Amino acid sequence: MKPTLLILAAGLGSRYGGVKQMDKVGPSGESIIDYSIYDAIRAGFGKVVFIINKKIEKDFKEVFEPKLNGRIKTEYVLQELDDLPIGFKYPKDRVKPWGTAHAILAAKDVVQEPFAVINADDFYGRNSYKKLAAFFADENRTENEFCMVGFRLENTITESGTVSRGVCSLDENTFLTQVVEHTKIQKADDKIVFINEAEETKEISGNSIVSMNFWGFSPLLFKHLYEGFKSFLKSNVKDIKSEYYIPTVVTEMIESEVAKIKVLESTDQWFGVTYQEDRPKVVESIKHLVASGVYPENLWG
Repeated sequence: MKPTLLILAAGLGSRYGGVKQMDKVGPSGESIIDYSIYDAIRAGFGKVVFIINKKIEKDFKEVFEPKLNGRIKTEYVLQELDDLPIGFKYPKDRVKPWGTAHAILAAKDVVQEPFAVINADDFYGRNSYKKLAAFFADENRTENEFCMVGFRLENTITESGTVSRGVCSLDENTFLTQVVEHTKIQKADDKIVFINEAEETKEISGNSIVSMNFWGFSPLLFKHLYEGFKSFLKSNVKDIKSEYYIPTVVTEMIESEVAKIKVLESTDQWFGVTYQEDRPKVVESIKHLVASGVYPENLWG
């Protein structure tokens, strides 16, 4: 059974200043999503599911349907505020969706196979998809054994501002034991630093493994997401800014021993468009990869 690629693309990019999911950064007008799908197809994925919002649904389909038709099966799922378990209602003044874990849950009716989860605006690299596909192909893998593609922190820093990263702890068998969110990470001369909760500046190793929201799951996850989301809503439904995040769910599953997360380290250079100022570097990075023969000049030509 071929795995599915689930792309989280419902956000509107407030820091970026536009719909960055469809921003043209490749030499023939490709977006970062195009490269993600291209890499997934090369790695043996059989379907792509877009998690989007109503405001960009029409534009999304007009952009991706023609180029993907005949290349890979596609599905579109809307992440909506009122998609809640029975008995819950969202506050009328809430605007933002319920977070990345809620976005995955929205796909429960269209995903029955192992699946990867990625951010729409992150470039993960060809080898990352190959590693994840190999994990799915392992016949000894159990249904409750998930994975995460981890990146070295030094390969995920932007020059345009601070970033937040989930710093990972691993056991001796490279299974994930903990993800701790670090905010305001940035380069400072030849070091990488972050600001902790006490507003202190602390150094952090560039070799630290961080989560960039590149996960591999089985459909077993949906049951845990649903039950976890109900618990989340009981405490947070009235908080208009509260969000249900993937690392929260993963941590809960690890602590309750209902799932294990294998960490697959990638040495690929991550890049993304968190800020508008990131765009020139992304364009240049892709141009270099095309010149190196990693990608054709026209992905879908």
